[in-house]
Amino acid sequence: MIKNIDNKKFYVIGLNYKKADVKTRSNFSLSIEKQKQLLHEAKAFNIKSLIILSTCNRIEIIGFANHPFELISLLCKFSNGTVEEFAKVSYVHKNSDAAEHIIRIATGIESQILGDYEIVGQLKVAFQIAKKEGTINAYLERLFNVALQASKETKNKTSLSSGTTTVSYAAIQYIKGAIKNYNDKKILIYGLGNIGDSTAKSSVKYLNSKNITVINRTDNIAITLSNTIALKAAPHKNLKKEVQLADIIIVATGASSPTVILDHFDTEKKQLIIDLSIPRNVDRSIEALKNKTIIDVDMLSKKTKETLEIRKKQIPLAEKIIKKHKAEFYEWLDFRRSTPAINVFKKSLENIQKDAIFLHAKKHQDFNIDHAEEVTSLIVNKIVSKFVMHLKEDNSQANQSIQMMKQIFKVEV
Repeated sequence: MIKNIDNKKFYVIGLNYKKADVKTRSNFSLSIEKQKQLLHEAKAFNIKSLIILSTCNRIEIIGFANHPFELISLLCKFSNGTVEEFAKVSYVHKNSDAAEHIIRIATGIESQILGDYEIVGQLKVAFQIAKKEGTINAYLERLFNVALQASKETKNKTSLSSGTTTVSYAAIQYIKGAIKNYNDKKILIYGLGNIGDSTAKSSVKYLNSKNITVINRTDNIAITLSNTIALKAAPHKNLKKEVQLADIIIVATGASSPTVILDHFDTEKKQLIIDLSIPRNVDRSIEALKNKTIIDVDMLSKKTKETLEIRKKQIPLAEKIIKKHKAEFYEWLDFRRSTPAINVFKKSLENIQKDAIFLHAKKHQDFNIDHAEEVTSLIVNKIVSKFVMHLKEDNSQANQSIQMMKQIFKVEV
């Protein structure tokens, strides 16, 4: 069990695609700026250890609190969601269950598209934001490192990522299956964050199209990408023009309100619109146009059923990896918990050492104190080392061993 910090317990509170639809997840999504504001306020309320994970498929707050409602209140304050809405579709994990949940997420086993490793990059971003804001403690740092190690091993030793592995690649597969002569179509990709950038690169690689245009609210980002791979960059001011010219429009912006609106469109033109944004960044009024097909993240996940069936066979292997890394994490926690006791134990032995050397020095004038200290220090270190190894090798007996040490040496731990 995770040791409490300042009498607080370890929690993960959140919601994901399993119970919350796109609209609900959109209500609770947090921009990076909102995440920073939340972390800042948490510290003001003495919630010092916290990480926020806000993606298209899940919104979670991870950290130590007196009660999960403290974290729920913060989420609702900085998002557009309500406590009542959260209660209907949420989950709360505590202590060991919370730790295992983070490891499971990192392996891709909990992704909406099973084996989707985009979550790894998102976890790293969440960790870096929290670290910069000063809300990372040793427990969170170790847990995230273990989770990333589990992710790496799962990717290298299983086929959990075979076939479609990301939302962006699922979008490409949808285009290939739904659009005839897709490589001759004009494609517009709007928004070049992690998902948009990945989609642009996948489009060039898998659609074999030389007619791909990218637009970003920061023009330089689009220009830099166009200089790296074979596509065109258009300035943001030309968004309406490029939307009207495109046959396929992929929207991956990260705004809190629609960035692609009805006014952008030629209402007579037949177009496929794929919205990879959470919250949705394609105005819902566009759905009323008969010649526009709109696909969102939830719809894409349904197109991967065949791939998912293959991946499901890899779940037992992934579960073994998760179990192994979870055990390693708790071994570290157990040893960390026993460290103060080991230090006191060593100090007790050193006091015995000093008393014995002092008595012998009084009785024997020719007693070599330096030599005695050198030899007895080696003995003390060996005894402590053996005790440490015992605690590591037999965690089930750790508490009993520490209690015995207290009784024998009268150590206050």
